[in-house]
This record gives sequence, structure tokens and C-alpha cells, in this order.
Amino acid sequence: MKQVTAILIGAGGRGNEYASYSLQHPEEFKVVAVAEPVRERRERFAEKYGISPENCFADYPELFARGKIADCAMICTQDKMHFEPTMMAIDLGYDILLEKPMSPSLDECITMANRAAEKGVLLSLCYVLRFTEIFQTIKRLLDDGEIGRLIAIQHNENVSFWHQAHSFVRGNWRNSDESCPMILAKSCHDMDLLYYLIGAAPVSVASFGSLNYFNKESAPEGSTARCTDDCKYRDNCPYDATKLYLGKNTAWPVDVISLDTSLDARRKALETGPYGRCVHRCDNNVVDNQVSIITFANGVNVAFTMCAFTKGISRTIKLMGSHGQIEAKLEDTTTNINLYKFQNAGFIKPDQDKYPFCVNVPVNVAEDIHGHGGGDMRLMADFVKNVRSKSKDMLSSAHNSVYSHIMAFAAEKARLENRVVSISEYGFEFKE
Repeated sequence: MKQVTAILIGAGGRGNEYASYSLQHPEEFKVVAVAEPVRERRERFAEKYGISPENCFADYPELFARGKIADCAMICTQDKMHFEPTMMAIDLGYDILLEKPMSPSLDECITMANRAAEKGVLLSLCYVLRFTEIFQTIKRLLDDGEIGRLIAIQHNENVSFWHQAHSFVRGNWRNSDESCPMILAKSCHDMDLLYYLIGAAPVSVASFGSLNYFNKESAPEGSTARCTDDCKYRDNCPYDATKLYLGKNTAWPVDVISLDTSLDARRKALETGPYGRCVHRCDNNVVDNQVSIITFANGVNVAFTMCAFTKGISRTIKLMGSHGQIEAKLEDTTTNINLYKFQNAGFIKPDQDKYPFCVNVPVNVAEDIHGHGGGDMRLMADFVKNVRSKSKDMLSSAHNSVYSHIMAFAAEKARLENRVVSISEYGFEFKE
């Protein structure tokens, strides 16, 4: 088996997650170079993955100046920084794994997809939910007609109160001017998942949402600018940064606030950095709740809700068909898919449970929610296989991922303009 080699652009959390595939499968995959502007992060990554000093770079143009030195490139920079390194990698002939979203610009999304097609290189998007066992099982159930014709879907992305505060109020994705709207930054996973499950193009989108709570207007009277300022509400505040970041846990999300995870370093980070700010006194502008209604060309209607105010990180989905219903939940524990078949309803026995004709479809979900229910490593396995075989039959290619971006763009436009947005407003053309 040929070992696939890779370069990494951006050694943050997601870059490390995908690179870790090389530690689990060293015979298959090896990271040979890294470009990362933060010196300590770059050095830690190089030490962990055995990368020589001459293959460590502070910026990606310097790395690309070396020419093509590996089989593929993993690009895991911030959202607005995807376009330039991706285009450079394509022109050098690298097959590419690109973190989602492709870009906050539809023109850039289409340009990258078309340039990859012209150059004959693979461009795969990190839409990891497609690769989870739970959603691949649901897709098989739909394709096998287990619930008849799919009619409607209710889908919820439950962000979690503390995750919203960490990533979308205090963190890197808090401000759409610096990154992109919440529906694209966080929920493009869900837009892609819906497109994947439904198997038809979206037609129109309506959307409503707001920044309802994480704003200055909601700040309790007398609260302080920072959680470290001895705020009188600290004991009863669920968003108190000292509780979240100064405990025993030093892994994610705590390791985001400081590369040095000692208690003193973390405390100093809260006193001086963005993660110690009161959630009502940040420069965030992305919504903390949003509801979107989407119609598809095959008649399926979707109601999608993203909400910050949930007890944990999960995704819940109900798929309603002409002959049955599927319910499922993806979270940080093993779960089941519940399949209900209407034809059995006439044979309910009095002593049966509330859902007497439920068929439990067991699904093994990885316990680490940050691996997206096992999707991260399954995506990497698929990408490595495709790079090795030069197969263009990718589950998450740039071409079949663009609709998810358009759905997100349309939802944000519909929210801001308070109208139904037709997908036809986004004209685009792909090169095969």
C-alpha cells in the first residue's frame, strides 16, 4: 500500500484533528510539512509529527515556493483565508482537503471548484457529517424506501450554551465581518447534510433569526466587563469564563485560549484576552438562534433550527415519509436510529410501549463529539483512499458541496431582507 504524503496549512484545532489520522495509520498517511504563523504551535506540531525544520514554514507562500513536495495539501486556515492557498495548491497539482466552509464568497467557491476540475486535481470538503455511520445509515434507509417517499424533515442543530459562548460570542467565529455568518460558519454542515439526504436541489429558502441574548442590552445591571473582575453575578452565571476555563480540563475548548495550559497562563489569558470577556460585552454580531424553511425540487420541505440555548452539543432529526418515520440523535454517546413503519400500526398490542412498531437500528457513534461522531477519521480514510487511487468519486467533493453554501447564503439573505429567496438568484456554472 502506497503511503500518501501531505502538507498542512494551518495547524490549529481542525488541522491537528485531520493530521492525527497519520498517527493512527502511519502506514497509510504521513504529514511531511507544515505552514503555521504561530511559532509555538508550529513547533509543537512539528515535534508531534516528526517534521524536519526545513519543512516548517511561517507562511504558506514560502512552503509553496518549494514546489510540489507531497501528494496532497490539507488547508485548515480561517474561513476567509481559504481561497489563496487553495488556488496555489491547485496550480501546483496538489490534491486538496479543504476545511469547511469553502469561502464566504460564492464566486470564490465556484472558482476553486472549476480550477480544480481544469487541473484534474481532487478538491474534497470537510463535510464530516456525511461520513458518520448514523447519517450514512439514514441515507441507506431512505434510498431503500423504508419510509416510502420522503415528504418533510425537521432538523435541529443544538449548539449548546457554552459552545456558543466559546466559539461564537468570544471566539474566532463571533463576527461575520471577520469570518462569516453563523448559518455558514456553523450550519453549513447541516445544509450539506440535508442536501445529501434529500438528493435533490434546493429551490427556495425563508429564514428568521437574531442575536437575541448575547448583546449589551441583555447584560445584568452592574455586571463587569470581564469575568475575572469579581462580577457579582459569577456564582449564578452559566457563562462565567472562570468556571469554563480554570477547571481541571486542559483539552478543548480550554486549550484554545492559551497554548500554555497551566493555571496561571489560563488565568492571564482570561484577564487580557477575548475569552475572559462578559458574553454581553463582546464584539460579536452573529445570531444566537435561527430558523430556516427550505423547499427542494423533489417536493421535500425542511424546517431547520439552529439554537445556542441547549444543554449539550447534538443534532436531532425527524424524517417523515409516506409510509414511515425516522428519528435520530447525534451526540457524544452511542445512540439508535428509530424507524417507525406505518403498516404495522394495525397490529399494536395493548401492552406495547409508546412506539410499538419501532425498529431500532443500532449505530456505533464515536464517544468523542469533537470527532463528529466518528466522521472526522472516516472522512480522512476516504480522502486518503481517493488520493491514492486518483478516484474522483468522492462523497464530499467541491462540486457536490456548493449547494450547501448556496443554501446558507440564501438563508442569510432571506433573514436580512425578510423575504423568501429563490436559489435561482444564485446563477452558477460548473466545469466538468
